[in-house]
Amino acid sequence: MKVNITSMNAGLFKTHESHSPEEILAAGGATAFGRKTGKSNETLILALQNLAPAEPFSQEEWDGLMTQLESDK
Repeated sequence: MKVNITSMNAGLFKTHESHSPEEILAAGGATAFGRKTGKSNETLILALQNLAPAEPFSQEEWDGLMTQLESDK
């Protein structure tokens, strides 16, 4: 049975418009394309600075990982 990927993923990326490399190059490169689409390094930096701090591991998980690393040496 052939699966219709288009209909399955129709609602997943509605807010994320994609662009081809040719479109980006035609705009003058990645930086120029970003500026034309309202994106900039400054907005990215601000967004990253305003993120809540996130730790990928709890202290217990980190200690377990370090113990495992030491035992695997």
